[in-house]
Amino acid sequence: MIEPLPETALILETERLRLTPLSPDDLDIAQRVLCDPRVMHYVSDEMTPEAVVSHMKDAVKRGAGGRIGIWCITRKDTGEKIGDGVLTPVPIDEDDTDWTQVVPDAYPQSQIEVGYLFVPEAWGRGFATETCARLLRFAFEMTDLPEVVATTDPENVNSQHVLKKCGMRSIGRKRAYGYDDVEWLEVTREEWNAQASNQ
Repeated sequence: MIEPLPETALILETERLRLTPLSPDDLDIAQRVLCDPRVMHYVSDEMTPEAVVSHMKDAVKRGAGGRIGIWCITRKDTGEKIGDGVLTPVPIDEDDTDWTQVVPDAYPQSQIEVGYLFVPEAWGRGFATETCARLLRFAFEMTDLPEVVATTDPENVNSQHVLKKCGMRSIGRKRAYGYDDVEWLEVTREEWNAQASNQ
């Protein structure tokens, strides 16, 4: 049995951002990112607003005592929701997260990936790096995960740069999301601890 984290432990802060567990009240930002072809360019086809409504019943699930799931990202200075960040199981043969693995009292069987989506107005301001670094810190301080991975389209060099800036390293191209040629990155607990002790 996994000890559930209190709700307050799931609210993550950075210098400029507040990350809160995604809730049904966050349908607005989910539709803004998931329905925008610019945001979804390297991810998948954009969704319809109706599809996002249906998707939310899975998107608000949390696993491993709250430790696995999606966070809504809000700017502290304006209160504006600007995107989401995830620690979710990476699918290999399917084209979407296997939400049946996200259950309250267990870790998913699949490896956990860190990821993020932002509205275009928030691009180029370092928010992705801030979010990724905070989620990795949470992953290695508050979970039992031995490593965290990330997957990107091979052409998405900007995201790869963010992930490497946060201490992840490329481990080559492998299958994910039903595609064979996906760029994978990884950071182990030992690597993260070594990096943290050097800062």
